[in-house]
Formats: sequence, structure tokens, C-alpha cells
Amino acid sequence: MWDSPRLANATANALYALALALITYAGALVLAESPAFSLKTIVVGGELRHVARGEIVGALQGRVKGTFFTVDLEAVRTLFEGIPWVRRAELRRGWPDRLEVRIEEHVALARWGQRRELRLVNTHGELFRGQSDVTLPVFSGPTGSEGEVTQRYLVFRSLLAPLALEPSQVLLSSRLAWQLRLSNGLAVQLGRDSDKDRVDERLARLVSVYPQTLGESRHRLDYVDLRYPNGFSMRVPQARKSETQKPVPKRV
Repeated sequence: MWDSPRLANATANALYALALALITYAGALVLAESPAFSLKTIVVGGELRHVARGEIVGALQGRVKGTFFTVDLEAVRTLFEGIPWVRRAELRRGWPDRLEVRIEEHVALARWGQRRELRLVNTHGELFRGQSDVTLPVFSGPTGSEGEVTQRYLVFRSLLAPLALEPSQVLLSSRLAWQLRLSNGLAVQLGRDSDKDRVDERLARLVSVYPQTLGESRHRLDYVDLRYPNGFSMRVPQARKSETQKPVPKRV
């Protein structure tokens, strides 16, 4: 078999190629691990209002391993996204010795649960941990319902805009019943969605008659129950009893 010059030449060429590949690979490893390419700078960009430089340094100190070539970008991204108020971090290498990071912060829309829980909901309906001194509406609901509560809040806020009112609290009970507290202190019981009558339709009916009914009341009202097909009941705090309004006709 080895008497064939063609086969011998092919075998020798293959061995040379393998040796060259191994040498190249070993050289690349040495180059990749060379101190000459150690990371010296991390450049952070983005509109930062809540994330402080000290938090970034504390989160990364001693945890970023490797060189320009070997650093694990996914691991570093995870470190950044573990910092309070950081929603997303995008990383790329900057030749020859730096990482470039662009941070997207959470934009707080509401508080979740009690103030002491330090949990906030962002404008994407995502729950995150953080502190804020800004006056925010309060959301509450079953675990995992943050997105749904956020979507409904936006619908309710839009429906109430003609009255210059906003929801200051949005509560979804374990039985999936909705309750609001408005910026004027009025509690609104919306109940549950049904195939024939959704809660946003009930609120829309209230808004349509509010100027001629509750808006003209001489008494300060603290509670309205909309769980009726064509009307609502209300409670005057001085009397502490319900007064039933005439049914409000549905509008097409």
C-alpha cells in the first residue's frame, strides 16, 4: 500500500495539514489568553436615571473573567441585568480591550402590592424590584397577572380621560373580579367579565352618564357598584347605605 506514491503524498499532506491546524489552534489559544488583550474598559451608555455608577461597579467587581476574545458576553449581560432598575443590557466587544454596554432601564408605571414590598410594574407589564418616590397607581392581583392588570389599567385610564379622572388603584381578585379606586377617591366595583357584558363596557356606561348623575350629586360618593346589566348602585358615606339609581340604558 505504501508503495503508491500518490497515496503516500496524500497521507503526508493530510498530516501536514493536521499539524498546521493544531499549531494554529494552539497559537490562537495563546493569543486569546494573552494579557495584551485583557479587558481594560467597560463603556456604559443609555439614558440612566436610576442606575448609579457605584451599583455597576459593585455588580461587576471581580466577576468579569477572560480577555477581549474569551469573555462570556452572556454572563456579563446577566450581571448587568441583575442590577436594580436595569431591564435589558446589550453588549458588544470594542477592539482591542473594551466592552461596550447599552442599558435600558425600567420605566415604572405602578406599584405592585403594598409600598413596603418594593415591587414595581414597568410600562411593559413586567414586575421588578425597585424604589421610587414618585406617586404611582397601585396594582394588585394573583401571581402572574401583572401583564393583564397593566393592559386593563391602560384601557380604564383611556375610558376615564373625558372625566379628567384616573385609576389610582386597580385590583384583580383571586376570583378575577375587578375593582378600581379613582383619583377622586371613588371606589368602583366592576365585577367579572362575562360573554355578554365586559367590565370595560360597564365602565364606559358609567362614564357616559357620570356628568348627569354622580357628577351632579350634592353628596360626596365613596362607592359605586356596576355589576348590573343596565344600571348601578352607589353609596353616600354620610348615610352609609346604598342608593339605587334608575337603570342606565345601553347605548349602541
